Amino acid sequence: MKKWKTRGISLLLALVLITGGTTAAFPGQSFAENVEIESPAACLMELTTGKILYEKEADTRRSPASVTKIMTTLLIMEAIKSGKITLQDEVVTSAHAKSMGGSQVFLEEGEKQTVDTLLKCILVASGNDASVAMAEYIGGSEEAFVQKMNERAAALGMENTHFVDCCGLTDSDEHYTTPRDIAIMSRELLLNFPQVEQYTTIWMEDITHVTAKGSSAFGLTNTNKLLRSYDGCIGLKTGSTGKAKFCVSAAAKRGDITLISVIMAGPDSKIRFANAATLLNYGFGICRIYKDEEPPEAGEIKVTGGKKRNILCTYREPFSYLDTEGVDFSQIERKQIKEETLVAPVKQGEKAGELQYFLNGKQIGSVDILTTEEVQRAGFVDYFQEGVDAFLL
Repeated sequence: MKKWKTRGISLLLALVLITGGTTAAFPGQSFAENVEIESPAACLMELTTGKILYEKEADTRRSPASVTKIMTTLLIMEAIKSGKITLQDEVVTSAHAKSMGGSQVFLEEGEKQTVDTLLKCILVASGNDASVAMAEYIGGSEEAFVQKMNERAAALGMENTHFVDCCGLTDSDEHYTTPRDIAIMSRELLLNFPQVEQYTTIWMEDITHVTAKGSSAFGLTNTNKLLRSYDGCIGLKTGSTGKAKFCVSAAAKRGDITLISVIMAGPDSKIRFANAATLLNYGFGICRIYKDEEPPEAGEIKVTGGKKRNILCTYREPFSYLDTEGVDFSQIERKQIKEETLVAPVKQGEKAGELQYFLNGKQIGSVDILTTEEVQRAGFVDYFQEGVDAFLL
């Protein structure tokens, strides 16, 4: 009887992994220890909360190959958001950018392409030449841009990451990252720039080369084969060199859940994708997201010594909670803790409290309550006017 029970549980797990179903793990039990992949290093993260669902040598430093381009893309998107560049800007290819080997889109020296087109070249065809062209356009030189990449990595808490180039072509031992750090930068990109999916989900598209030799079409084909084989795949980036072997940061979305599956040093391309899919199936099999769609009003707070007597508050962000144990969401309770008064001056966005969430008496998270505007300290004229207004009333 025990033998058949064990086989039954194994069969159930196999079905979850194959179908990517939404069956939750038994309360208090995790199937992570039953997940087996051939690749030596991996990490599975849920996007909204950043919770790690699976890890295998997640902090071991390895060469990432073209997965490097996730950070390159993040800096490009941030430059667009800041207004430094636009998607319509034309970028001129330098001799250095043209000289890149490996995966490329064969840009010619002096050739002009828009930022929009170069993003497609980077995220669909993994063009090293396109990456360097964008790095030079934003940073002035590839070296200066790479310095910005390292600064951004440090700001994100990517403690085991250091970049030497912007595309991952280098074999330098000083160019490294980890599955956890790749998941971190992938999350930052997807959370803040969901429009990147417009590029990472392109399967095939043509671009046009216009050079002194004339005009010619060039076909881009996505290097991420999971786009065609995995339900809900939205990207993100592949990479492979002799040193790095086969890597991928694979993102997939089903319903309210988006997962990031990172594989490093896969023995071959097929195993890389199969391992990423196995982790995604595992994650979708155990994850449920609680979202507080109707939080209580953040309300007002009194202000003393200011030009205003009261100030409105808001929440920093909606609250969400990732469950992997099949808990009863109806048992979640909320408690609002807020300052009774604030003393001027008050800054906009100043923390004034928090909304706490509890499950079975244990706090599972919170969101900050923030002020919505600035209140300056009141002066003599303000107090005089207040007295006049009171008298007239």
